[in-house]
Amino acid sequence: MLIGPRMHDGKDGYLVITPLQRADGASKVLVNRGWISKDKKTQSARRQTMPVGEITVEGLLREPWKPNMFTPGNRPQTGEFYFPDVHQMANHTGSDAVWIEETMRPDLLTAYDREAKGIPIGRPAEVNLRNNHTQYIFTWYALSAATTIMLWMVVKKPSSEVTRRVRASKNW
Repeated sequence: MLIGPRMHDGKDGYLVITPLQRADGASKVLVNRGWISKDKKTQSARRQTMPVGEITVEGLLREPWKPNMFTPGNRPQTGEFYFPDVHQMANHTGSDAVWIEETMRPDLLTAYDREAKGIPIGRPAEVNLRNNHTQYIFTWYALSAATTIMLWMVVKKPSSEVTRRVRASKNW
């Protein structure tokens, strides 16, 4: 199956998704093998690079991204997938709803060689964690500065006529 179109280094192409029959024979999983260029879309254009026999896949279990409001819906009956809906793809291929992304070393020459041969280019094995610490620092310092300014405005506010009369009154 192909998901796309997808861009990679400014070139148009597709992600190759292959159902992998596990060695135990009881289950199949979906493997995102990586990106291929648009001219290698058909299997006949990359016949010599198709996996045959027993293979080993190194990859990461990842949660696929969600479609945005501009992404059209998938059409499995015609084989057109625009985003990875794992459950839909698993039903289409008769596999388990497990998404594995094949990983590869981030080597430019290897990527060029794989692209020329029509072998999918996988992602590097990296885990991206969100780091919002700078945002938190600015937020909390800005809130602190704002409350300090508001307190200063309340304390330095000139007293009104009523307040002056109450302070001057000695009869209570």
